[in-house]
Amino acid sequence: MNLNSPIFDKIRVKPKVGQPVRVEAAGPPCEHPGCDKLGEHRAPKGRLREGQYYCFCIEHVREYNATYNYFKGMTDDDVASFQKDAVIGHRPTWTMGAREGDQGFAAGTATGTPDPMGPFRRARRRAGTPPPTSRVNIAARRSLATLGLDESADAQTIRARYKELVKRLHPDANGGDRSQEEKLREIIHAYKQLRSAKLA
Repeated sequence: MNLNSPIFDKIRVKPKVGQPVRVEAAGPPCEHPGCDKLGEHRAPKGRLREGQYYCFCIEHVREYNATYNYFKGMTDDDVASFQKDAVIGHRPTWTMGAREGDQGFAAGTATGTPDPMGPFRRARRRAGTPPPTSRVNIAARRSLATLGLDESADAQTIRARYKELVKRLHPDANGGDRSQEEKLREIIHAYKQLRSAKLA
């Protein structure tokens, strides 16, 4: 094997003495017009171009970020709709409980288990227990109890009771007494649950 072969000259690790050392750029160039620095910092290209980035130097990425607006060109209603959908990751959702027009769920147990063939219904008939007739679920019952009402309360009664309790417990209405704030929070939460269940 000849170590003085010209082939081995081409794969030397160390440069020859006096030969200039070539340094490769450590990244892409800055994409700002007229800038010759390295583009070490990524900046998003914007809405509808997710996953795509510009490469800028530190000065130009700061300049770009100071003026960046993801919602540019959208109306206020579009922005509000986008933010609302962002809470659930922009995926479709359905209300919990029985779906309208779905016989399988409507015929199911009290927990909402699908019952397309009716075995749970037949088992209740055999046991002699009537199917549940309550118009409210457990969470709604708890919320009604928090307001001091029972299942027979209608929407108008629930609203009137809520207003009465808020007026009585709110710190602005009782001379700044903040000792009832926790109870007030419970009442507000209970009322929101009743409204989401379409009972108030």
